Formats: sequence, structure tokens, C-alpha cells
Amino acid sequence: MEDPIGAVVSSLASSLGIAEVTIQLIIGTVGLVLLGIGFHRSAESYADRAAIAGWPLIGLFFYLYSDHYVEIADPVLILMTAGALPAGIGVSLWEAKGETVHSGTLHWLRGCVVWSMLPYYVIYNIPQLNMGFVYVTALSAGWMLEFSGIGGYEVGGMMIERFGEAPIPVSDWAGNRWILSEPLGEIGFFVSMNNSEGVTVVAFILACSALQSMAVFIGAIVALSSVHWKRRVRALLIALPTIHVLNVFRNAGIVWLTDTYPSWSFFGIGMFDFTHSYAAKFASLFAMFLMAIALFDLLPELHRHIMKVLNPLMVALGSKPASSDHP
Repeated sequence: MEDPIGAVVSSLASSLGIAEVTIQLIIGTVGLVLLGIGFHRSAESYADRAAIAGWPLIGLFFYLYSDHYVEIADPVLILMTAGALPAGIGVSLWEAKGETVHSGTLHWLRGCVVWSMLPYYVIYNIPQLNMGFVYVTALSAGWMLEFSGIGGYEVGGMMIERFGEAPIPVSDWAGNRWILSEPLGEIGFFVSMNNSEGVTVVAFILACSALQSMAVFIGAIVALSSVHWKRRVRALLIALPTIHVLNVFRNAGIVWLTDTYPSWSFFGIGMFDFTHSYAAKFASLFAMFLMAIALFDLLPELHRHIMKVLNPLMVALGSKPASSDHP
């Protein structure tokens, strides 16, 4: 059964003669600009209206990824992306109520989304940065495997998958290296990790770099505009290197397990899918949860905002709402 929302977007893309991924990026860009106005021009009369219009577009942008995650059977990301649209509509309605008690939290939430999406947008749309992150991610996993005494792995050449086209070496690609001028496929830029026999074990893409996780913390911390910049920088210096190191261990583990146990399966799920889509995903979310708790001591303002954002869910579950004594 075809998703009706996805079908509408697909029909719109066809009528305009552009790729679906392009229309998705346009939707995300417009939503990002509107939320950016809501955050950086919050004193203006039109800022609230911009944010109200921006939230559903941001939700739709992430929702459109859910079909891809259904195809690759990634349950965590299916849940997160499918819930993005109703969440975006819910926050838009929350904004429309104009509840002054939550105005500080809504302002932070606008900035959190803007400054979470902006770094990823910039890196994704500048091929040199995109390829750099992919290559460093693959090399870091290889170095960790060597350091652990598990040698014999080699990083392959950089490849690119364009929308509707077969992958080709980047050396054969005639596109602009500084501004992405054509839509990428689902994989985009990637490099393979090959074992000692020359067999490709896994392929590393931008999503393997943990850039999304880093971006979430960048957005949540940078958006604390009332907090002194020194405390925010200190928090970033704690969060970002920690995420990178944990991700290196994660990637190295996935490579080694996938290569060592190629025939292993659990209820029909192969080793790569199990480690990548289940075990590593839940471990990563748990690690982010622990890191957030550690940062709450340095940034109690972050804790207050998160609890206020969770208030509607807590009320729906019958729990006592978090205190709103602080703006």
C-alpha cells in the first residue's frame, strides 16, 4: 500500500519535472528558513507565524525518509521518521496557542532544530566536506581495527551514487566539488571497506559518521542563547569528541562482526543488519541518553527545556507535568 503523503509529494515532483529527493530538500529548506526566522528574529511580530508554518514542513521533511527506512527494515528510524510529521504538527499547534509560560522553551526548540539541521545541510551539500567526512569515518574504523590487532582491512576508492544512476568512481564524476548541483541517490558518496581477500565487507556513507548525533547536540547546546558562550563551548568540547570516539568503536565492531560471522542470522536477520539496525542503534541511543544526563549538570537550562518539551507526552501518559517555575 502506497503512502498517500509520499504519493502527493511524488506527484508534485513529477509535475514540476524534478526528482523527489529535490522536492524533499526544498521542503526542508523552506521549513528551516521559517524556523530560523522564528529563532533569530523572535522579537519581530512575524516570528511566531513563521515558526507555526515551519514546524509541519520540518516534520514532513523527515517523514518522507520513512519509506526508505521501511525498505531497509530499520525499526528505530522508521519510528522516529514516521513520528516526525505528527510531532511537527503538534508543536505548530503548541506554538499557535501562544503559551507564554513555555515561550522560552519553544524559542529554544526552534533554535535546536535549526542548528541541528544546518550543519548537516552544509556538509551534505558541499561534496568536498561530504566526501571528507565519509573518508575519515572509514579510515578511523580501519585504524581502530589495526590498533585492536585485527589487520588486513583496506579502504576502497571514493564512489558516488547519483539519483537514478548506477554508482561510479568520483574520479569519473564531472559534477561540482564545492556545491552539490545534482540530486544524490540513497547512498550518495561512499567508500567500501575490503577485507584481506579483497571482498567488500561494508560501505561507509555520510550517515555512518555520527554527524546526525553530533548535530543534535550542536543544536541543543547552541540554541541555549541565554547561557554564556563559554559554558556552551565547554559542553560541545565534551559531547562531540565523545560521540566520535564511540562511533569509531561502533563502526569497527560492525566491520569485524560482519566479516567474521557472514553466515550468522537471527530470525532471518543477518549480522550486518542486526548490528547496524538493532544492536548498535539502541546502544547509540543509550549512549546519547547518558551523555545528555552528564551535560545536565553543566547545563541545567537544557534539562529544564527538555522536560517542558516532554510535558505533553507526560500528561498524555498520566504523569505529573514537569515544573514550569522557570521560563
